[in-house]
Amino acid sequence: MAAPVGHPRRREPGSAGMREAGVMIQTGQINVTAVLDREGFGAYRTLIVCLCGLVAMVDGFDTQAIAFVAPVIAREWGMDVSAFGAIFGAGLFGLTLGALIAGPLADRFGRRIVVIVSTAIFGGFALLTVTAHSFGMLLLLRFLTGLGLGGAMPNVIATTSEYSPARLRTTMVTVMFCGFPLGAVLGGLLGSWIIPALGWQSIFYLGGISPFVLLPFLIAVLPESIRYLVSYGAQPSRVASVLSRISLSGAYSADQSFIVPEPALPGFPVKHLFKDGRAWTTLLLWVTFFMNLLMLYFLANWLPSVLQQTGVPVECAIISTALLNLGGIIGGILLARGIDKVGPYGLLIATFVGAAILTAAIGMAGNSFALLMTVVFLTGFCVIGAQFAINAVAANAYSTTIRSTGVGWALGIGRVGSIVGPIAGGLLIAAKLGVRELFWVSAIPAIIAAVAILLLAQQRKPTDVPAVGIDAVPSGESV
Repeated sequence: MAAPVGHPRRREPGSAGMREAGVMIQTGQINVTAVLDREGFGAYRTLIVCLCGLVAMVDGFDTQAIAFVAPVIAREWGMDVSAFGAIFGAGLFGLTLGALIAGPLADRFGRRIVVIVSTAIFGGFALLTVTAHSFGMLLLLRFLTGLGLGGAMPNVIATTSEYSPARLRTTMVTVMFCGFPLGAVLGGLLGSWIIPALGWQSIFYLGGISPFVLLPFLIAVLPESIRYLVSYGAQPSRVASVLSRISLSGAYSADQSFIVPEPALPGFPVKHLFKDGRAWTTLLLWVTFFMNLLMLYFLANWLPSVLQQTGVPVECAIISTALLNLGGIIGGILLARGIDKVGPYGLLIATFVGAAILTAAIGMAGNSFALLMTVVFLTGFCVIGAQFAINAVAANAYSTTIRSTGVGWALGIGRVGSIVGPIAGGLLIAAKLGVRELFWVSAIPAIIAAVAILLLAQQRKPTDVPAVGIDAVPSGESV
C-alpha cells in the first residue's frame, strides 16, 4: 500500500545500498546526520547556536540574580543571610522539576516550543519578583522562575548538539553554553553597579524584561531540530527546507527521502534511559551531574556572602562570582577543543581533580585579595568548565528520540545536587564552620565526580543502531 508523505519507517538492509554509521543506507536516501557532519558550519547553523546561547545567557543571569541580592535583602528585611539557603533551594527545586518535565515533553512535542514557553515562564516570574515583600513570596516566585529556567536549558543543549557536526559537537555545545556563565558575569558586573544605586529590584527588572526582548526572535527564527523532524515523521518539504538552508553545496527537495541512523524508541522516553545497555551510563552521568552541580551552586550562591563575612567589600564579593563564571567560560572552551580532539574522559578526570584542589584552596588564600581572586577564577575554570563538557557528553550519549529526556534528566538529577549544595552551605555557615573547613568539605564532590567519569570511561562502547527516516512517496505509488 502507499506510504503517506512524512511516514517514518525503520530501514532493513537491502540489496542496493551502503553501510554508513553502522546502518544500511538505501540508494537514494539522504542521511541527515551525514549531511550535518559533512557540511561546513555556515551562517544558518551559527545563527541557531547564537539564539540558543542568548537563551542560555538570560537563563544564567536569572539563575544567578538571587545570589547577588541576598545580602542586600537580608539587611533590608532584618534576616540572617543563612536563611536564604531555603530560597536558593526553592529556585533550584524549580530548576529540577523544569528539567525533568521539559525533557520528555520536548522529545514528544519538539525542542522549539519548549524553549519558547520556558523562556516566557522564567522571564515573567523573574519580573514579578520585584513585587516580593516577604520571605514566603520570594521563595514561591523563585520556585516558579526556576521551572522555566530548568525547562529551557536541556533543550538548547539538545538543539545545539543536533545541529552540530560530530567533529565540532562538544565545542559548539560549549560555545553555546558559555552564554550561561556569561549571563552570570554580566549580572555580577551590572549588579555591583545598579544594586547599590537602584536597589535590589533593579536586577529582576533587567532579568525579567530581557527574555521578552528575545522571545520574538526565537519565534521568528529558531527552527525545530532537524533530527527531531526526521525522527518523528515531519513533512519531507519541511526537512528539505531546513537542510537546504544548512547546506553549502546544494539544495534539497521534498521528493527526496531523509533518514537519521538512529533507533526509533517509542513510548515513555525515560524508560529508554535504562534499556539496551544505557542504565550504567545514565546512572554514572547522574552521579557526575549531581556532584558537580552541588559544588557549583554552593560556590555560586554562597561565595559572595562568605567572602563578605571575611571582610571583603560587597562590590568585590559580587565580582568574585563574575570571576568564577569568567573562568568557567575560558575553561569550557579550552576543554571542549581538547575533548573534540582527544576525547572527554582523561581530560574530565584531571579537571575534576583540579577542581577539588582549587576549591579547597579558596579557604586557604588568606588576606591576599589578588591570590583569592586568582584561585576563584581557576576554580571556575575547572568546575564550570567541566559542567560544559559533561553537558556535551550527555547529549552524545543518547539518540534523538530520547536526547532531550537524557540531558533533561541528567540536569534534573544534577539540580538535586544544586539544591543540596546551597542548603548544606547554609547549615554549615549557621553552624559557624570555619572558612577553611567549609571549602575543604565543598571539594569532596569533585573527587566523587572524577571516580564516576573513570568508571564511565571503562564501560562506554559504540553500538550500531537501525535507521529511521522519512520517505517522500508520490501519491498512489506503492512501496
